[in-house]
Amino acid sequence: MTDPKKRADRWKAKYNLKRVNETLTDLREDMAARYEAAMNQVYAMEMKVKEVINAAGVSTSLYVSYLNFGRQLYKLSRQQLISGETLAMAAQVLLDKWTARGCDPAVLARIRKDVFTIEAPKP
Repeated sequence: MTDPKKRADRWKAKYNLKRVNETLTDLREDMAARYEAAMNQVYAMEMKVKEVINAAGVSTSLYVSYLNFGRQLYKLSRQQLISGETLAMAAQVLLDKWTARGCDPAVLARIRKDVFTIEAPKP
């Protein structure tokens, strides 16, 4: 183990608040642009989910559950970068979870297929 004083000095230098502030200031514009682009994608996905649940006549009190299902599918398909049969199986697990929480499996399957173009997993 290195000298405790040397370790503490390195930590203080690494976490110098002025340096951290300067770094974040330099990165802020790009970070804000990426965040805005991501939120635009999430908004578009949520609007598609709302179209599906409106067409199915889902009660507005259940919108949050269906939107959360859509957000979780979005995270699987976009952020975790899985695809194919693995994505189909993970989507089926989510569908089963939200069915157990009271959502209609037919509506969830429509969201999976129409919004995310994910087919049901092969048996």
